[in-house]
This record gives sequence, structure tokens and C-alpha cells, in this order.
Amino acid sequence: MTFFAEFDEVDEFSASVVGEPGSRTFFLNARSGSDRVTVKCEKQQVKAIATYLRHVLNDLPPADSRPVLASADVAPSDPAFVLGPIGLGYDRRNDRLLVQLEEMVEADVLDEGGEEAVEPVETPDRGHVRFYVTRGQADAFCTHADRLVAAGRPPCQWCGNPIDPAGHDCPRMN
Repeated sequence: MTFFAEFDEVDEFSASVVGEPGSRTFFLNARSGSDRVTVKCEKQQVKAIATYLRHVLNDLPPADSRPVLASADVAPSDPAFVLGPIGLGYDRRNDRLLVQLEEMVEADVLDEGGEEAVEPVETPDRGHVRFYVTRGQADAFCTHADRLVAAGRPPCQWCGNPIDPAGHDCPRMN
């Protein structure tokens, strides 16, 4: 059964994380009234969403209000699906930013060589979550997402790869 949720407005849009640096699991959360949706994702996806939203916000007037993400540090509920394609945009008519999250399906997975599968694959129905956020909610999401991403393992000063607590085999060091 394919998951589908669509909200014209949300009370909350946040990212959350479970686990210790090096083995963390990231989630995106949206809540509208008593309806809550959680989607499992990658750290790079959280960072990419924040980067895009911040880029759009830089071209708009500052937000009138910025909500506090009270439940952003609460453990997420069971995820509806694992995040695949992401759609982001801005609706000038409603002064809202669109967030569209789609489920990763087998057709999205690359083959062992990093190339897309050469045989055409019929794309099954994807899980889908679509909602709109205010400029203030987007700004609050970006700030919180930046903190979550930065709280991971520190990068190596020479190669930029994350340093594990047990050490790091840097490819630039002989």
C-alpha cells in the first residue's frame, strides 16, 4: 500500500536524528494538527533541503515570525517511507514554500558501477508527502538542520572525510 499525505499548511516542519555520530539516522517530520508524518532520509538530503530553502529565502523579505521547534528533539515516529526524490519550490500566490517528498523505489537504486539500470524498469507507485511551509518555518528548519548536520563527526583537515572516534585512515597522509 502506497503512503500518501498532503497538507495545505503544517504546524511543524523539522528534522530529527537518532543515534551517535557515525551511526546516526536522520528523519524529516511534518505535523498538521494531530496528523504527523515522518520520513527516513540521509544527512545529505537534510543539508540539501536546508541549502535550497535558504537560497529561496534570501530572495524574499524576512519572515514575520519564526516558530520554535518544540518537538524537533523528540524521537520520530515510525517512518512512512525512505526518502527518494525531493521537490522544492515557492508559491508566490500563497507566499509559501512547497516541500514534496517521494518514496525511494527500487528503480532509483544504481547498479554496482554507479550507473542507472540499463533495462527499463516499470516505476511502481511511490509514497508521497506534500505540504507548504511559511517563510518562518523554513528559516527555523534551516537553522535546526544546520545544527544537526554540524553535530556529526568532525571532518579531517586534510581530506575532508569524517573522522571516526576510533581514528581515521586519511588517504592524503602517507
